[in-house]
Amino acid sequence: MPAQPRPLRGSQDVQLITGEAVLIDIPPAALPIRAVSGAIDLLVYSALLLGCLWFLATQLDSLNAASASALSLAATVLCIVVAPMTIETVTRGRTPGKLIMSLRTVRDDGGPIVFRHAFVRALVGVVEIFSFVGVPALIAALCTVRVKRLGDLAAGTYVVRIQRLGPLPPPPPMPTELIGWAQQCDIAPLPDGLALAIRQFLSRTGKLSLQGRASVSQSLLAQVAPLVSPGPPAGMHPEVILAAVLGERRRRDQLRLMRDDRLRARLLPPDRLTTPPATLRQ
Repeated sequence: MPAQPRPLRGSQDVQLITGEAVLIDIPPAALPIRAVSGAIDLLVYSALLLGCLWFLATQLDSLNAASASALSLAATVLCIVVAPMTIETVTRGRTPGKLIMSLRTVRDDGGPIVFRHAFVRALVGVVEIFSFVGVPALIAALCTVRVKRLGDLAAGTYVVRIQRLGPLPPPPPMPTELIGWAQQCDIAPLPDGLALAIRQFLSRTGKLSLQGRASVSQSLLAQVAPLVSPGPPAGMHPEVILAAVLGERRRRDQLRLMRDDRLRARLLPPDRLTTPPATLRQ
């Protein structure tokens, strides 16, 4: 028996999923929103640094010059490197500014960041954000497709906006009478808009008039027919064919994602924040 697709790992966090269960590349956050988020972070961490330096200033009478200098340096490193790195690692890509603006830092492949990503971003941020008040970050964001600052380019990350969408209705089931045909035919990649239109139509057929339902199903089938070879058996209802094509594309894409997941697991080290300790010890 062919392997049955399992639910997509992490699909609860993905905001855009087509009717074929294909994970869409989440678009990057717009530059103005990122700029506001970065300004909030800069104010928060600068205020934290000023608070630490003020506290040290009140203790200068009891400290010699060397101790005061060392503590000031430690406070600076703590506030502009350790604090951002720790917050992004613990929150999986969120900072005070990103929490307020509903943003998150993710890897280039869309996965959650880990310590090494947060460390590189924080280290580069010392120069591009704190030393030059974000000017290099702004220039880099204007010159890159995914609105990346220098820290993103070095760490292999980018920032996305989290949109809270309502749950999608369940996908239409695969018609049993077309399982054999669907698994043997060649199906070209469906455009995302077409796949979503088919899924929405099949989930709302009961709300359409008979004439409108027939017109829409014929229109969608005319767009799908050039992408499928060989054609479906004669006499099949258009809605049954659409459901079969959508179901088979979903099955194939889930299997492909499973293979990619297994390949990623072999090539990349386990994520210590999501992998159970017992698994890591094996």
